[in-house]
Amino acid sequence: MPNTATPTHCPYCALQCGMNLTPAADGTVEVGERADFPVNRGALCGKGRTAPAVLASAARLTSPLVRSGGGELVPAGWDEALDRIAGSLARTRAERGADAVGVFGGGGLTNEKAYALGKFARVVLGTSQIDYNGRFCMSSAAAAGTKAFGLDRGLPFPLEDIPKTGCVILVGSNPAETMPPSLRYFTELRENGGTLIVVDPRRTRTAEQADLHLAPRPGTDLALALGMLHLVVAEGRVDERYVEERTAGWEEARAAAMAHWPEYVERITGVSVPELREAVRLFCAPEAAMVLTARGPEQQAKGTDTVGAWINLCLATGRAGRPLSGYGCLTGQGNGQGGREHGQKADQLPGYRKLTDPAARLHVAGVWGVDPDSLPGPGRSAYELLDALGTDVRALLLMGSNPVVSAPRAAHVEERLRSLDFLAVCDVVLSETAALADVVLPVTQWAEETGTTTNLEGRVLLRRRAVTPPDGVRGDLEVLHGLADRLGVEKGFPTGPEEVFEELRRASAGGPADYSGIDYRRLGEENGVFWPCPAPGEDAPPHPGTPRLFLDRFATDDGRARFAAVAHRPSAEEPDEAYPVLLTTGRVLAQYQSGAQTRRVAELNAAAPGPFVELHPRLAARLGAAEGDPLAVVSRRGRAVAPARITTGIRPDTVFMPFHWPGEGRANTLTNPALDPTSRMPEFKVCAVRVEVAR
Repeated sequence: MPNTATPTHCPYCALQCGMNLTPAADGTVEVGERADFPVNRGALCGKGRTAPAVLASAARLTSPLVRSGGGELVPAGWDEALDRIAGSLARTRAERGADAVGVFGGGGLTNEKAYALGKFARVVLGTSQIDYNGRFCMSSAAAAGTKAFGLDRGLPFPLEDIPKTGCVILVGSNPAETMPPSLRYFTELRENGGTLIVVDPRRTRTAEQADLHLAPRPGTDLALALGMLHLVVAEGRVDERYVEERTAGWEEARAAAMAHWPEYVERITGVSVPELREAVRLFCAPEAAMVLTARGPEQQAKGTDTVGAWINLCLATGRAGRPLSGYGCLTGQGNGQGGREHGQKADQLPGYRKLTDPAARLHVAGVWGVDPDSLPGPGRSAYELLDALGTDVRALLLMGSNPVVSAPRAAHVEERLRSLDFLAVCDVVLSETAALADVVLPVTQWAEETGTTTNLEGRVLLRRRAVTPPDGVRGDLEVLHGLADRLGVEKGFPTGPEEVFEELRRASAGGPADYSGIDYRRLGEENGVFWPCPAPGEDAPPHPGTPRLFLDRFATDDGRARFAAVAHRPSAEEPDEAYPVLLTTGRVLAQYQSGAQTRRVAELNAAAPGPFVELHPRLAARLGAAEGDPLAVVSRRGRAVAPARITTGIRPDTVFMPFHWPGEGRANTLTNPALDPTSRMPEFKVCAVRVEVAR
């Protein structure tokens, strides 16, 4: 590759920060600022700065691996590996039916790869059993947003609006550690005279920046939102005209909220009545305000209702579909937004179309050149699919995910993966999941390929190839092409990302997430384009994209937003005598998701070398634990051991563990797979545990 800088984007979180990559003479890749990209304006976190370290890492896979007769993974040629995968998938399908074959994708796959993977599952394999790890990320917010507004896009406005509003309530989010370049927006908000309210059971680095920090008991965010809405009504702060003109369902939602009086909410949440009143005052005082949620309220078995209650607060006060106001979700994974729009989710077709919609099936089938009746219906959600492995689903193709570390009840998921007749994994490194596979395919990563992603704002971006991949490595699109060809589908799976994107444009045309007016040229020239962006009519100018949604009407049939009539209910697993403490999980600054890539970077490992158990001094005293002592955290699903980290920044009834590590300190060994009835999101954020000093 020429020794010139290539403008591209970070491989990690949903900010998709802009950066410049320059290959150096010694074979390394230098990261440079890209100040022209408006999201991060040149700023990068430690993960972004060190991202190229994985490109040349000794941990990279550079040859396919196949399971030998002796049970070991040994190097093999590409033809042998692809033949073995295709043969196993075909044999399973012939012997047990199409739904005995499963596909599991990832929120880090580009739009092109997510689109091709969904098409491969439904057209080549004919299986309904496809989902992806994004189900574990934003699905509750997506379900609640769709119910309320008729459309889910993480943020219905650009990040640049945040500093200009009057107040932001940030619920269950710690961007100072999870997406550091975004923290400047909240700093600028306060510099401009606005206020920041952070809702989190821990006093995180983000909470330390807040004007008001509310620390509810984990699993009670729904009651907190309802208590605030109760006070909005009781104090006469409802925007009656807005409610009358732009919403529906207010009376039912109002009645539900009025059952959650402040003293009752204080008993449930631990947030005092004066704090509740102050939060309502700060939120309602300015002309414009926002509520932003992340995994805290969403990763619950009542996550959809919880997000719905926070949306209710916006609607009752007239803070949605107006300039500098609204509800938004801070999407987590790099392409978490685009990944759920184009077909790798169990119930969706490209363009964010519903798989059960006959018109959607007809349109997409026409693009694909197949009979609409041949497309399977919705399949299992992510955890349900993993839970069915080895029983109903006997063979699995997995791309861009590491569920051995990231899935709830992880020891059970690992057991299910081991019970499969056949497992094929495409990955950059030998992750904990790839180590269980019968065939492992080494694939390209972000800087070695071109493709599009969609960031948390709904901004479609072009990630450009900057370096040549190692010999022996192929792209995921090449993998799907090779498998489709071996399974009897010779056309329809091109290996060029721009060709795939052109088909994606046609498949998405007219859908909620319409990309038909976007092409690679525009993306390169415009620093991204916000969807929906329909193709223009004949002789019409290009559509400019839609940075701000809902200003004129919501995306419902009648243009009105819908209130959610919801009530607080306990978490799926409350503390008891045997398990008296609450566990919540999350991320730390120097690691990312399951750590499959960041744990290969020396600088990041030095900053965050391993798991820990964060607990309050009062709990530590009861246990007789000192800083650094090994603590065993035990739930009904298993046991994890990690060093104690004692801090007053967490509730005394709660412990926190980061989930980036496998082995003895694997936090997701403990977590509860109880599912939200609408989104099918597992309850990662709260479960009952006991804690003891490990002897």
